[in-house]
Amino acid sequence: MEDKNKYPIKKMLFICAKATLESVYASFIMANGARMEGIESEIFFTFFGLEAIQKSKLDHLHVATVGNPGMHMPTMIGGLPGMEALATSMMKTKMEKLDIPPIGEFLEIMSASGVKLWACKLAVEMFDLTEKDLIDELDGILTIGDFYERGAGEGTQIVFI
Repeated sequence: MEDKNKYPIKKMLFICAKATLESVYASFIMANGARMEGIESEIFFTFFGLEAIQKSKLDHLHVATVGNPGMHMPTMIGGLPGMEALATSMMKTKMEKLDIPPIGEFLEIMSASGVKLWACKLAVEMFDLTEKDLIDELDGILTIGDFYERGAGEGTQIVFI
């Protein structure tokens, strides 16, 4: 077995590109888990992932029921009226029982623990957003080049979610 300290992970960079509840929470849980292990952690929100850091939208994210193989239901059933709301309600109930905080509170917790939160400049411009539309905990708006620069160096991992 190889010594895990030989090539330590020093920084984790997550790219959150989807605003489904399951994608956003995956990003948050992994980024927060990295910080809890003493690893630098950052999330770059791009395209629809920006909804997770928009003040007006972060409390209204849903579980994707259509075209989601993890739902184990035919697409037609996932598209029925009320299915998305039902799946979202069930997931939120389960997460609440596990003491997983809601999106807004989770963002505050991550920011306070040192997780850096970045918005993609191109996506912000594409969706006609301003910094006022985004959460107060945001560390800034970066170009993709700026984001990759933050990942430079040995021991950095980039994960696209």
